[in-house]
Amino acid sequence: MPAEKFSIIIIPDGHHRIRRFQAGRRWLRLLGVALVVAGVILSGLAYHCFRMQLDYAELQRLRTEKSVYRQKLRSMAGQLQSLRKEMVVLASNDTKVRLMTKLAKPVEGVPAGIGGPVESDPGLELSGVQRQIDEIRRSIDLRRASLEELQGALNDQRSLFAARPAGKPVKGWITSGFGLRRSPFGGGRRMHCGLDIAARIGTPITAPADGVIKRVATAPDYGKMVVIDHGYGYQTVYGHTSKVFVKAGQRVRRGDIIAAVGNTGRSTGPHLHYEVHLNGMPVNPQKFL
Repeated sequence: MPAEKFSIIIIPDGHHRIRRFQAGRRWLRLLGVALVVAGVILSGLAYHCFRMQLDYAELQRLRTEKSVYRQKLRSMAGQLQSLRKEMVVLASNDTKVRLMTKLAKPVEGVPAGIGGPVESDPGLELSGVQRQIDEIRRSIDLRRASLEELQGALNDQRSLFAARPAGKPVKGWITSGFGLRRSPFGGGRRMHCGLDIAARIGTPITAPADGVIKRVATAPDYGKMVVIDHGYGYQTVYGHTSKVFVKAGQRVRRGDIIAAVGNTGRSTGPHLHYEVHLNGMPVNPQKFL
């Protein structure tokens, strides 16, 4: 039969009194359970302390990352603000160029101006930076579209300038102007559709603008003649030449020699008969000299 009680004897060193304790089976069971529970609690406390140390280290790391993130965010916001100001300056310059050159109306939707210090709120949100980025992208798209439009307009003006006759096609003096005049061959007053520029035979005749040789021919009134199509409705005619140095279909640039002064056709002496046509109608060449 198992014992109901147990004795615990404590024998100290020396001659001290021996101590004896008795405990029943029930109390021993309770003691064992208490020891197990205490072990579990201590293990839990130890694990909790360990986890707290890990969590604290992670918290410190996250705090550091957050601080660095906010610094970078503020820096990005400042840079974006500077870029936005530069875009406004570019927009202003774009408008000035358009107004000065009378190319086109300013592009709509460009920010008119901004001011104030760069945001430094510690609670600056990423959405605020994203909003600035979207504004910069929109401004960039507007500037790109504007530059393409300006480029096209400038190219058109450059082409128009290159196609518009300018200056005398030959060195000499004007002996007869544009308009009604007394015919040198008799028969009263007749319309003279160009200028007569007197010069020595063989004096070079140059193209007053870029173009394509439309016609090289010999006509009773004009003698050896050249017609240049400059585009944009402009054409020029050269009559009474002695020699022609170009052929139909050839492209010429302003200043290229196309012929030489002569006295061919219906002419009273060496000179160049020079006409300027706009949209099929002769106009006064004096406006283009």
